Amino acid sequence: MSGLVKIIVSVVVALTGQQTNAAPKENLWDLQSLAAPPEVFPAPQIPSSDERIRPLFFAGPSYRGKPTRVFAWIGVPKLAEGAKAPGIVLLHGAGGTAFESWVKLWVDRGYAAIAIDHFGTLPLPEDAKPRPLNPSGGPAGGSASFAQLDEPLRDQWPFQAATAAILAHSLLLAQPGVDPERTGVTGVSWGGYLTCLLAGLDSRLKFAVPVYGCGNYEDTIFAGQLQKLPPDQSALWYAQWDAKNYIPDIRFPVLWVNGTNDKFFWLPAWQKSHGQMPDSLTTLSLRVNMKHGHPPAGDPPEIQAFADSVVRNGEKLPKITGIQRADQSVTVDFQSPEPLSRAELSYTTDALGPWAKRQWQSIPASISANQVHATLPPEARLYYISVWSKRGLQVSTSYETSP
Repeated sequence: MSGLVKIIVSVVVALTGQQTNAAPKENLWDLQSLAAPPEVFPAPQIPSSDERIRPLFFAGPSYRGKPTRVFAWIGVPKLAEGAKAPGIVLLHGAGGTAFESWVKLWVDRGYAAIAIDHFGTLPLPEDAKPRPLNPSGGPAGGSASFAQLDEPLRDQWPFQAATAAILAHSLLLAQPGVDPERTGVTGVSWGGYLTCLLAGLDSRLKFAVPVYGCGNYEDTIFAGQLQKLPPDQSALWYAQWDAKNYIPDIRFPVLWVNGTNDKFFWLPAWQKSHGQMPDSLTTLSLRVNMKHGHPPAGDPPEIQAFADSVVRNGEKLPKITGIQRADQSVTVDFQSPEPLSRAELSYTTDALGPWAKRQWQSIPASISANQVHATLPPEARLYYISVWSKRGLQVSTSYETSP
């Protein structure tokens, strides 16, 4: 923590007792220099299973005064002469790494893709548990970063990981055959959190898809860990590293994906996070009991369709334009380039239990013209409506509270 930030945080905590938003975040990134592609090094110890995809290390940010090398898989599809492909940055969550299989998934879809290991480990093999440490890597990631809050800001994982992600994007843009005007990012869990940081920092992106992960950590499972820290350290996390400090700076479309019962990123945090953006840039896809995990669970079909709609002139997802309730009647306005196949109202009767354990039910809703109509059961306490396109792609409203 810098001296000035530490002093401000300590004073505010002492005077107010508040552990959130104690001081404005420091601007730590030299985005102009990070726009240059980093130096690349071979990774001969990690074989590729696909000729379109290669393993490599690239020069990452300095960590504790020493240079780092970030491991990555990078792939570009076979292209006709003169053709350009869109690109995507892939960010794993806790327990994950740079997955070659994830890069292959997107290369098969016609995208150039780069996946990095931002937890300081190596995919030897991809499903290794525990994962071997990268001897030239940075700090441990995810909730392990809570133990780093007394270190200089640039030696803490959020800075290291966000910097590595920006550099990965710069490297992807430098690849022959990649269209620099058609790139985006998606990430899962802690990678979804990191997606929010990257999207708020890197204006070269054209779309983002955080899955599960978000900001507003006071409403996540991690709040319990943060509450156990010294007040100045937890205040620093909320002021400097909570993704809610970066989401308002996003200027391009974002698809927010989550499950009703996610045990890490609870619905209030998710709702507050997407609520920090204009509705015009926000699309939601909220699934009942969505499993928490890397692909395939964390890569539902809406992500490719959303990416295609932004960077490949693909058909857009349905767009929710309003939701109203009168007594027990709920009406949703929508726009869709294709007919809807169905609509549902999902609800829970539990307004107080742990988010991960609340039981959700779904009932059919009717579709007429550009509206969806549903009758809210009197016992419902929280509810939302989802619609499905004829391609089977789900778009949702935010959740609402019923008195």
